[in-house]
Amino acid sequence: MSNKLNEQEKFWFGDFGKKYISRNNSKKIQKNTDIFFKKIFKKKINLNTIIELGANVGNNIKSLSKIYPKSKITSVEINEKACKILRKKFTDIKVINSSLASLKINETFELVLCKGILIHINPRQLNKIYDKIYSLSKKYILIAEYYSPTPTKIIYRGKKNKLFKRDFAGDLINRYNLKLIDYGFSYRYDKYPQDDLTWFLLKKN
Repeated sequence: MSNKLNEQEKFWFGDFGKKYISRNNSKKIQKNTDIFFKKIFKKKINLNTIIELGANVGNNIKSLSKIYPKSKITSVEINEKACKILRKKFTDIKVINSSLASLKINETFELVLCKGILIHINPRQLNKIYDKIYSLSKKYILIAEYYSPTPTKIIYRGKKNKLFKRDFAGDLINRYNLKLIDYGFSYRYDKYPQDDLTWFLLKKN
């Protein structure tokens, strides 16, 4: 698969993606993630099917499965090592080892989750990824990313062309006429931080 990947995809497919696993696999991070999703879904909506794009080792999946224990969950992850961990941790979820651009799936899901994944997509690929997100969603889309009102490229852990901030939710709203249901911000100095993520819950009309 690596020969077909672009610069950003190879970055996460390879050694950096493997190191990211160990940095983000802790009880503290899991607790913070649990609280993050509890805030978003304080007014619980009905979700029987969920797909996460860019699941890594499943912190978000674990949190969502606590809120929605009966939901059928699918995960998509580019890194093979992370996929092996996902399959070992969650025997009842479907794990797809694929980049978002190459993802081929005919199902639709009541919630499509993108958390900390769109910021790492090559901007030239975004419209293709947006179309995929929209087509996968039966009803809701949850975007949780670094926000910037204008497209901005920043250095990520000393690496160039690996992190791109913009108004992802605004792009989706304008492209598909989606409805904004709710939004919020998680500050890095919060008691239970999520690294300055801005989240948007969107609904298809």
